[in-house]
Amino acid sequence: MLACQGDDVPEIERLVDWQEYPDQFVMVLERPSPCEGLEEFVASNGGKLDEESAKEIILTEKTAKDIMWQATEAAEICSIRGVFHRDIKLENFLINLNTLEVKLIDFGCGDLLKNSAYTDFMGTEMYFCPEFFHTGEYYGKPATVYSLGVLFFAMLCGNFPSVHDLDQINERRWCKDGLTIECCRLVEDCLQWYPDERIDLERIRYHGWFQVLSGLCT
Repeated sequence: MLACQGDDVPEIERLVDWQEYPDQFVMVLERPSPCEGLEEFVASNGGKLDEESAKEIILTEKTAKDIMWQATEAAEICSIRGVFHRDIKLENFLINLNTLEVKLIDFGCGDLLKNSAYTDFMGTEMYFCPEFFHTGEYYGKPATVYSLGVLFFAMLCGNFPSVHDLDQINERRWCKDGLTIECCRLVEDCLQWYPDERIDLERIRYHGWFQVLSGLCT
């Protein structure tokens, strides 16, 4: 509920109403129509999205870039409102099939965002930051950036990063045919092994990839 306080944010599912009972809360949540899960949307378009064009959907400039922008903005707003979603993944975004606007949903794994470390696992393993599995601790914002990076990788590549991918990413020499250099650099910036080497959550939308395209990786 905390993530929905204040002005409505298009990128976050709106809480329409709620009731408190002795043993539970009942919440009525927004559901745009027509919509589907982002995972199904990507699967229906060949398993991955073009960096700069939406395939077989509608004639629009909305692309993987726009989806990543919206997903990042949703995560930023959660952070500003003191919320750690903790389960950012394809399945937890709805996408409007007419507008390609996305909304972050399902805060069931969420917690209050704090400055100290978390030590409990909540979320989805494939999207979870490596420091938890290495040290048993993680911090909210760097973990969110890593989850966004996995989501970004999965949208563009149609699969999760392999150990080989992650090694190349950590060494900052990852490249994929058909993607621009800036796109590959953003993947690297989000998926660094060490949390203090990842891009700050607040800086993602200022990354060069959102500003201009350059040559393709070869």
